[in-house]
Amino acid sequence: MTDLIGRMLHRLNLQLPGGVSVPGSDRYARATAIWPKSDHTPRAIAHCQTAADVQAAIRAARNCDLPLSVHGGGHDWAGRALCDGLVIDLSGMNRVELYPEISTARVGGGTRASGLLEAVEPFGMAAVTGSCGPVGMAGLALGGGYGPLIGRYGLALDNLRAVEVVLSDGRIVNAHNGDEQELFWALRGGGGNFGVVTNMHFQVHHLPNVRSGMLVYPFVEARTVLESCADIAATAPNDLTVQLGFVTGADGEPVVLVVPTWCGPAEEGESRVLPFLRLGTLLAGGAQTMSYRKSLAAFDPYIVNGQRTFMQTCWLPALNGSSITPFIEAMKRAISPGCALFTHEFKGQASRVPADATAFGLRRDHVLVEILATIDERTDEQEERRHREWTREALRAFDAVALPGGYPNLLARNDVDRAAHSFGANADRLIRAKRRYDPYNVFRSTIPLPNTGRPDDGRALTFRHTIQLA
Repeated sequence: MTDLIGRMLHRLNLQLPGGVSVPGSDRYARATAIWPKSDHTPRAIAHCQTAADVQAAIRAARNCDLPLSVHGGGHDWAGRALCDGLVIDLSGMNRVELYPEISTARVGGGTRASGLLEAVEPFGMAAVTGSCGPVGMAGLALGGGYGPLIGRYGLALDNLRAVEVVLSDGRIVNAHNGDEQELFWALRGGGGNFGVVTNMHFQVHHLPNVRSGMLVYPFVEARTVLESCADIAATAPNDLTVQLGFVTGADGEPVVLVVPTWCGPAEEGESRVLPFLRLGTLLAGGAQTMSYRKSLAAFDPYIVNGQRTFMQTCWLPALNGSSITPFIEAMKRAISPGCALFTHEFKGQASRVPADATAFGLRRDHVLVEILATIDERTDEQEERRHREWTREALRAFDAVALPGGYPNLLARNDVDRAAHSFGANADRLIRAKRRYDPYNVFRSTIPLPNTGRPDDGRALTFRHTIQLA
C-alpha cells in the first residue's frame, strides 16, 4: 500500500500545475501552519488551482483509500482543514471577480474574507463576512457565517447565490436555486460534507463605510456594562449589532470588550454608537467611521497560527440578567490569559429567513457564545487538560439558560447529538442529501452531521469502491 500511495502521489504531482508537497518541505510547512495548531500530519498537500485539479486529487485519495480534507482559509478551531491523508489546498484559488452591475462577486474556494473585502471596497461595496479577516469564505458560508452585518443582510450563507462544487464521484456541478436545488440547500448550513466548493457567487452590498470600534471596560464593571448592552440591544434597529469579548488585558487583568457596528445611514452612525461609549469607565478605544474591511481588523491579533485552542459553544435566547452571570463567573475562574469568551448576535434579516429555506436550523433571535482556551504549543499535557476542563466548566454554567444544540461550525467532529438539535427539523433532509451526494462519506473531515442511527451513518463510513484512474 505504501508503494501504491507513493506512486499515486508522484503521478498527482505531475498532473497538478501547483504540484504536491510532502513533509520536510517549506511549502508543506506553510500549508499546514493553520489556526489553531492541528494534531494531524498530512501525508501530502495537493495544491489545486482549478476544479480539474480538485477532481484529480479526489481520485488519488479515493484510489489509495486515503483520508481527505480541504484547506480553504485554514481557520477552524478543530483543525479540520488537515487530516492524516491527503489535503486539498485551495489557497491558490483566491481570485475575486466583481460584477457591480448585478451586485455579485465570483469568489474562489480559497478566498479569505479580507481578500473579498479588499476587492469590493474600491467600489463602495461590502460582502457579508464573519468578524475577522483571516477566515475563509467557503468554510464560513457553508456552515453559517455570523458577523456584524447579520441584522441587515443575514448570515453569510444567506448571501450565497451559487456554487461550483466537485462531488466525491468527480463530477463538477453548479448548484443554485435553478439547478441542483437540493445540493444548494444542503450546502448552505451543512458545511463541506457534500463536496469541494471551488467557486462561489456572493451577493455584495453598497456599503462604503460603517461606524465601529473596540471599547475596553474594566472587568469589575462587567455586570453593569453587560446589562446596559442588553438594554440597548433590546430596542436597537437591525443596522446595529454589538459583539462582546471577555479577555485578559495587557496588564494581566481581565477586561470587557464591546465592539458595536452601525451599518445603516452614515449620518446616524455617531448617535447610534455613542451610548456604547457611556457604559462605564472607558479604559481605551473609541468609534470611528471606517470601511467595513478595516472594522474587521479589531480581532485579527487574536488569530495566531501555531497556537493550540480548545473551544466550546452554545446558543442563548438573549443576553439578559440570567445569562450574564455565567460570563462573569467563567472569567473569574480563568486559569490563564488564554481564556476568553466572545459573543455574536443573530437578529433581523437572519431571523426572517424561513427555517426550511436552508439547512441552517435555528432561525430565531439568539446570541452565539464562543468559549476559548488558547495555550502555547510547548504547554505540557497537564496544562492542556486544565484548559480543556475550563472550557467545559464554562459551558456547563450556561446549561440552565442555553438553547439546545450549538453553531455547527464550532461543534466538535463527534458531537452528533448536539448537531441533531442544531439542525432541528432539517436534520433528516440533510442526511438524505448526504447519502445522495456523498454516499461513501469521502468528505468526513468537516462539521458534524446528525447521526440517524443507521449502521452506515456517522463518521465511520469507509470507501467501498475506487474511481478508475483517467
